[in-house]
Amino acid sequence: MFVRIVKMSFHSEKIEEFLANFNEKKEYIRKSSGCRLLELYRDKTNPNIFFTYSYWETEEDLENYRNSELFKGVWAKTKILFNDKPVAWSVDKLASLL
Repeated sequence: MFVRIVKMSFHSEKIEEFLANFNEKKEYIRKSSGCRLLELYRDKTNPNIFFTYSYWETEEDLENYRNSELFKGVWAKTKILFNDKPVAWSVDKLASLL
């Protein structure tokens, strides 16, 4: 399993539009094959910055999602709201303490 982290920065006046789209699609994203967790975070010092964390069984699962009509639709509505280029990381989880 690995984690995909995406940092996104939005124009202030577009945040509500982003949140509405995310809330409408989050269950579908989470139910994508291989997706085990989906979380959305907001930066405490810069409220225009958001992070998604998603856990995937395999890289192929993530790639299948990224090539899906669901992703294409979500991304088309999201990328036009950015005020900066998004940054994404794929990382392996080495430890988790609860």
